Amino acid sequence: MATNTFKIPGRKTSRGGGFFSLLDKVLPMDESIADVIHVRFLPQILFVAVLCVIYIGSRHYAEKKIRNIDKLETAVEDLRADYITLKFDYMYASKQSEVAKKAAKLGLKESDVSPYKIVVEEK
Repeated sequence: MATNTFKIPGRKTSRGGGFFSLLDKVLPMDESIADVIHVRFLPQILFVAVLCVIYIGSRHYAEKKIRNIDKLETAVEDLRADYITLKFDYMYASKQSEVAKKAAKLGLKESDVSPYKIVVEEK
């Protein structure tokens, strides 16, 4: 069982400091700040600060994604326009009159006789 002891003035306790004692060593608060912000509200203030940092970070991430989406939408529109142009050119080039013009350059001509069926008799 522990015994009751008295604190001796001027003697520091051997207890190791936690996060807030380290914070107090790094950022010493003078009396004017200590009057406005009480130490017991410090965890809530730090929690709100962390939430603010997370909010700002997610906002930057979302804006970056929106810029990327806009860039990709522009690229898709360009590719769609190219696709429609190439499709139209292919459809135009595959017309019978255009094929006949290209075949005439090779020395081929369009037949005037209609096709007929060849019948082979079996023995």
